[in-house]
Amino acid sequence: MTVKEKFETMEYGPAPESASEALTWLADRGGIAGHYIGGKWGPLRDDFDSNNPATGEKLAGVTQATAEDVEAAVKAARKAQPAWAKDGERRARVLYAIARGLQKNSRLLAVMESLDNGKPIREARDIDVPLAIRHFYHHAGFAQLMDSELPDREALGVCGQIIPWNFPLLMLAWKIAPALAMGNTVVLKPAEYTSLSAMVFAEICAAAGVPDGVVNIVTGDGRVGEMIVASDVDKVAFTGSTAVGRKIREATAGSGKALSLELGGKSPYIVFDDADLDSAVEGLVDAIWFNQGQVCCAGSRLLVQEGIADRFYAKLKTRMQGLRIGDPLDKCIDVGAIVDPVQLAAIKGMVEGNHEGETFQTEAPDGCFYPPTLITGLHSASPLMQEEIFGPVLVSTTFRTPAEAVQIANDTRYGLAATVWSENINLALDIAPKLAAGIVWINGTNMMDAAAGFGGVRESGFGREGGWEGLAGYTRAKAQDKPAKPVTAFTGDGTPSDGVDRTAKLYIGGKQARPDGGYSRMVYGPKGHALGEVSLANRKDLRNAVEAAHSAKAWTKTTGHLRAQILYYLAENLAARADEFEARLKALTGKNGAKEVETAISTLFTYAAWADKYDGQVHGVPIRGVALAMKEPVGVIAALCPDDAPLAGLIGTLAPAIAMGNRVILAASEPFPLAATDFIQVLETSDIPGGVVNILTGSHAELASHMAAHMDVDAMWSFSSTDLAQTIETKSASNLKRTLIAPQIPDSKDMLAAATEVKNIWIPYGE
Repeated sequence: MTVKEKFETMEYGPAPESASEALTWLADRGGIAGHYIGGKWGPLRDDFDSNNPATGEKLAGVTQATAEDVEAAVKAARKAQPAWAKDGERRARVLYAIARGLQKNSRLLAVMESLDNGKPIREARDIDVPLAIRHFYHHAGFAQLMDSELPDREALGVCGQIIPWNFPLLMLAWKIAPALAMGNTVVLKPAEYTSLSAMVFAEICAAAGVPDGVVNIVTGDGRVGEMIVASDVDKVAFTGSTAVGRKIREATAGSGKALSLELGGKSPYIVFDDADLDSAVEGLVDAIWFNQGQVCCAGSRLLVQEGIADRFYAKLKTRMQGLRIGDPLDKCIDVGAIVDPVQLAAIKGMVEGNHEGETFQTEAPDGCFYPPTLITGLHSASPLMQEEIFGPVLVSTTFRTPAEAVQIANDTRYGLAATVWSENINLALDIAPKLAAGIVWINGTNMMDAAAGFGGVRESGFGREGGWEGLAGYTRAKAQDKPAKPVTAFTGDGTPSDGVDRTAKLYIGGKQARPDGGYSRMVYGPKGHALGEVSLANRKDLRNAVEAAHSAKAWTKTTGHLRAQILYYLAENLAARADEFEARLKALTGKNGAKEVETAISTLFTYAAWADKYDGQVHGVPIRGVALAMKEPVGVIAALCPDDAPLAGLIGTLAPAIAMGNRVILAASEPFPLAATDFIQVLETSDIPGGVVNILTGSHAELASHMAAHMDVDAMWSFSSTDLAQTIETKSASNLKRTLIAPQIPDSKDMLAAATEVKNIWIPYGE
């Protein structure tokens, strides 16, 4: 056969990678994956099998951790953490040594990943292992710079980390590198299917001089993850399914543990009619058939413009027929094995249960393999367009206009990643910010780097991994607030002395509104005299406020400059009525209100200043292109305002949110609500569009539950003196909304971070 014929047929001879070194490594260690706790290997027990998914053969036994094992790991991490956190330069050198150790063992790790997971060796060799190494090198630099660049931040403490089976080594690196860089210690559980590369990593840590107890690894099934979540850790970091993430949110509710969740996705892959179709097809191969489609950010929903759909599908089917499926250790293989028969059965069940559209499949070998599959002609509401399949299955529909493409792309409860293909950079950059996703790739896909944060919105989770934004999840402010003391309302009797009805209304959609329930309560001063009545909001009032907030979405599109001018105007109007508010605060609380009014005015000026200055970044990623980290508003934020500062607390909650383009529903100070209802008049004269700010009064305990459970609320903050953390965090699991619960309002940088989401837009350039 000639070279020309080889190119025409694309028939490649086998190029197998030897597994002998990896198998010898396993045999030398008893053929069992076990715990690494406090710098020592624990007892090795063959409790269940870890199999090679490509052959079904047993690779090793796996030790199932007990509650005692997890407790020992957490204690070892707790003991080691203070000393580890003291010296950033020392941490940098250790992380650098880990990176070097990974490089030295890169071939062993690549083969182990392929054997254990079923992914093609070339993916493990060329993507997973190099990117894991990159994370440790990059975060070694963060460890070196922490004292100078993050002087007001400190480590959280002990981090419990639970990783999935699709990228065993890479997910380990994403979790451990930033945690260690910031001075935390870790207890990590690898997935039950894929524990072997974590064992190699543990040996590398020992050789790199990682102090005993800094890195601890416990193996086992999902029950071990539950033990870690329930243990005495300061943070839980989880990557996995949305269903499990929701359970973890509920399990940690009210515990005070920090939480980051990187969950499922149903990422759109949008192809416009001016795209380079051949390049888009190649990108799509990487988007959905990389790692057999077992990728949370896989471009599993193809949206192709109607005019080119038939031509694009034809090209795609031709390319699919050229994909090589088989032995993952063969360097010529494109698609390897599904990780386990259980996952294979799940994929088959979802595809076979579909009776819509047209299905096109190639062929796959017998065993734990599934053929690349394309299903076209689906409706956006079809189950396969909405549910994560987590396999080599691409589903597709068409669109006519860019606006329709955005609508279909966002028609999902997920929001992890998205891809846009167009030769018109103006169109691409117009579409990218409109997509509900934590990361958007333009004319490319699966571009990731340690310098750029990765993570999602909506039910794809919260928090970021990588980059400066990723460090926030592993640090906290050095100055810790004291727990809030409950603030109760004054009591008394009678009615206002002048006999005038002073029942303050709610403020919804730019208008004062009577409460749906028709109830109110009297507010008394410190000497028991009646100051006026206040409306008691219920869940229907909240519903109306949420609807009003969503109708004001144009606020999000306004410029930072315009928002700044309106905040300045709001401050000026409040200043003009300073004497009136000082008197009201004196009457409500018995304290001189001058300082609080001045604080409120100053806060408005501060966030007006930040409105057009809280910039994103251009990350230095190793591609010919840029990764733009854009700071976007969260959306609709519901908040319980502080009780002890009825005006300054209201402003301190409101100002950062609207400065960043959010719309808010505020529950005013429960004991002293009249300062907030007086402020409505200032809002009405300060050019705030209706629906941007909505103010409710009433019981924080009653409103908190409804706010946290509302599916159209994107985030919830609570600075109430009533301890509602467990209620809020439990109810927030409904749509995995972000929460911020603190005894006092944090400083401006933390508030601005809470009011924004980071979206990384990757833009390669060049011919």
